[in-house]
Amino acid sequence: MTMTEDQIVLGAAIMLIRRHGHHAPVHVAERIGELAAEGDGMGVAVWKAIAVYMDDILRAGPIQ
Repeated sequence: MTMTEDQIVLGAAIMLIRRHGHHAPVHVAERIGELAAEGDGMGVAVWKAIAVYMDDILRAGPIQ
């Protein structure tokens, strides 16, 4: 089975929440800043997409 880009980004958001808990958004923001400082526009776009999914997940409540 092939995963779509959206599924991969969603999976990354879930993994980061499970790994970093309530610190996950801070981790994502730091990573976006690092990539921006390096001039990696594609990386920034990917991590911003992760941030959007993460925000949606965290607003919905705890992951089971």
